[in-house]
Amino acid sequence: MEKDRLNTAKTITIYDIAAEAGVSASTVSRVLNGSASVRKEKKERIQQIIEKYDFKPNALAKGLSDTATKSIGILVADVRNPYYSELFVACEKAAEKKGYSVALVNFHSSKEREMSQLDVLVQQRADAIIQMGGRVDDLITDDTYAEKVRKISGTIPIVITGKLDKTAVHSVVIDESLGMDIVMDHLIKLGHKKIALVGGEMRVVSTYKKYQSYREGLAKYGITERGEYVVSSSYDPEAGYEATNKVLELEDRPTAIITINDFAASGALRSIMDHGLRIPEDISIASFDNTYIANLTVPKLTSIDYNYKDYGKKLVDTAIKVSKGQEVASVQMVQPRLVVRESTGPVPV
Repeated sequence: MEKDRLNTAKTITIYDIAAEAGVSASTVSRVLNGSASVRKEKKERIQQIIEKYDFKPNALAKGLSDTATKSIGILVADVRNPYYSELFVACEKAAEKKGYSVALVNFHSSKEREMSQLDVLVQQRADAIIQMGGRVDDLITDDTYAEKVRKISGTIPIVITGKLDKTAVHSVVIDESLGMDIVMDHLIKLGHKKIALVGGEMRVVSTYKKYQSYREGLAKYGITERGEYVVSSSYDPEAGYEATNKVLELEDRPTAIITINDFAASGALRSIMDHGLRIPEDISIASFDNTYIANLTVPKLTSIDYNYKDYGKKLVDTAIKVSKGQEVASVQMVQPRLVVRESTGPVPV
């Protein structure tokens, strides 16, 4: 039995210790070097695992905490979506101010590419990884992806903009429910009671939360929900166009439309114009994300903003702190605000 234990110890690495302890390799290195910057409970857990395997570190392992690459890998679902491009640029600027470089990996919303590109960032030995979109947006966590992330996050911390159950990742997420509350209050105070919600997929946690808050907003003001006013589709302009066509062709059409994001809103605006309606005189439209699109449309879009500068800074600061073994809240919220422009107005009389 003793011989087996020692044979196991010969093959154990600092990365194995880190994975079992649920920390980064650099944190294990700091414990090996006697650093006081590791929290007591975490340090004791690492020490127990080191003793369990009779681990004998080599010089490289002991010096790992001093070999940070000063780089952050950013894994993005589709950078062509203005939301992701806005957030990536904010992260890039925040990282530069901290003396870090960023590596952008775009997986084009492909599940296979999402897995392979995550491996690319691991191979590049990024100090931390930030993931925006993809399977971290799923309402129901993909177990296979969660297992992969669990293995990686033991050595490289991962920060996400959604949720990933049964993992030790850190999350920086938008308070989607609050954002929808703000939009609903704005439209209802303008006199709208027939409000449609178009775009998005209910399998995506942010869309589902928006929908739930939409329903609660109607109930709050005593407005009966109408199923035909909710049209799920996707997040691009064509999806926004087709979904808006459906609600505008109803016999009793809505007086206001909420689109799932600015990208889909650009298509919704085209649909409204094709139907010969004026904005906001005949129908109001509000959106989410407050990207550059909101200022380019005619009329300009009322949209929910996330303060991308602070959002990106929060993501980068979290990634850096966790990579250094510092304590950070596992979930942090981004507070939205409404930017009112020309596309919303009083209900038609």
